[in-house]
Amino acid sequence: MDEERTSLLRPRSESNTNIEMNRPLLGKVRAYWLGSVVCIGGFLFGYDSGIVGGVLTLSSFQNDYRYDKNAGTRTNSLSVGLQQLGAFVACFLAWPITDKLGRKKSLILSSVVFAIGAIIQTVNTHSLTAFYIARVIAGLGLGAATVVVPMFNSEMMPKEMRGQVGSFFQWFFTFGIFVSYFVDYGVAKGIPETRSAQWQIPIGLQLVPAAILGFGTLTLPESTRWLTKKGRHEEAWESLQWIRADSSQTTVQEMDEIRNGVIAEVHATEGFRFKELLQPDNFKRVFASFAIFTAQQATGATAFAYFGPQYFKLIVGSGGDQSLLITAIFGAVKVVACGIFVLWFSERLSRRQVLIGGAVFMAACQITTAAVVKSFPAEQQQQQQEETTTTTVRPAAIATIALIYLFVVAYNFSWGPMPWPYVSEIFSARIREPGIAIGVASQWLWNFVFSLTTPYMIDSLGWGTFLLWGIFDLAIAILTFLFLKETRGLSLESIAHSRFKAKSSRDSVKSDNVSQENAGETTS
Repeated sequence: MDEERTSLLRPRSESNTNIEMNRPLLGKVRAYWLGSVVCIGGFLFGYDSGIVGGVLTLSSFQNDYRYDKNAGTRTNSLSVGLQQLGAFVACFLAWPITDKLGRKKSLILSSVVFAIGAIIQTVNTHSLTAFYIARVIAGLGLGAATVVVPMFNSEMMPKEMRGQVGSFFQWFFTFGIFVSYFVDYGVAKGIPETRSAQWQIPIGLQLVPAAILGFGTLTLPESTRWLTKKGRHEEAWESLQWIRADSSQTTVQEMDEIRNGVIAEVHATEGFRFKELLQPDNFKRVFASFAIFTAQQATGATAFAYFGPQYFKLIVGSGGDQSLLITAIFGAVKVVACGIFVLWFSERLSRRQVLIGGAVFMAACQITTAAVVKSFPAEQQQQQQEETTTTTVRPAAIATIALIYLFVVAYNFSWGPMPWPYVSEIFSARIREPGIAIGVASQWLWNFVFSLTTPYMIDSLGWGTFLLWGIFDLAIAILTFLFLKETRGLSLESIAHSRFKAKSSRDSVKSDNVSQENAGETTS
């Protein structure tokens, strides 16, 4: 019995790790398929975030729901805020549900709940109250999905693909926003304001990604680690064999490591209690999860996603539709930048270095933008252009637009995609559900706070808004350097059973190898 237990404790050798790096092609295809299916939740998040703002400006929607421009601000605020409130609440409801039902069933359930909300929104009820209730219901489904997706991804991915596939969530999010911009533009230009279809089509199209998410999840196995935690070891082995497309000794050893990690955590303390989250090492991880998503929102990028036209009016002025065009290009830049990072750099760069470097670069862009906007106010420059009948874009405006585009490139190389895989991999199996739930809840909380306050910041601070984001980014870089641990190249089990403190990538991998060698000597 001791020998059998020892086999579970024995870590993988370096040669086995090298074999793992050359997984069967079918295994990689299946891993990418799983990541793409579950990250449709990210596309849904992005599309919904981008579509609602445009829909609320359509005259057809305002006529059907019988409110005037004076009530527009309140309607906009409630339509966005109530969905975020539903998503925030769902983060805490999703944890016990996914623990009991599993990742697969929970994700399907979240897509069904979202679809119910989307259907009610699409039906022309002529009642803003019904529309608000539907936004809350959709938020519940969306919020639950944002908890389950990173959990499911991290538990099924090989460690060398975890960062890349985990970053799909943000990449798909940028796709969703990009598509929403042009759907809104298309219905506004192509469908008369007298027809309700003008706003029903963009709202109803949310059902397409929701259906893909729900039906696509049916093609996936349940999480190997969740099945192991529930004692369903045969199903867990079948799940791992499917996702790796392999049953060799390497996969057997990986199954041993997963089983050992989960069994050790379950036997350590029977019956989870919330107070466990306050244990020193657990609290560091939970607080890091909360802080990382808080920092993601505090970079200023989310505010740009919601209020791009308003920001660009500070730069180019309020004349014509230049700010809308620049915002659309802004969306395209996000998709391309995030795609380049996910496909080529996500697993080649250190997590800490990416987050630190990204924050520093964003700070430089925002602070410089603040200086330019203060020195060359858009309205003053626009007035001078009108007096001289000049229609070209000012050099100062071109410079600040370029800075904002560089800012969003840096964000989508760092704080956009990286928090999702990072937070999903820092917890042990025992506290992964509540840990991720708390982190994602902070994302929705600060999403709500900044989306609510940004319009007032733009009105009252003007160029100072850019300076404020720059200061936040600089603080984020410093705190990341001081406190975040490197996780690239490490298994979930080695991350869970090591101390959570700031280390470079080289130090983390080195300490992991040393611990494996020591464990091997102990078990030999």
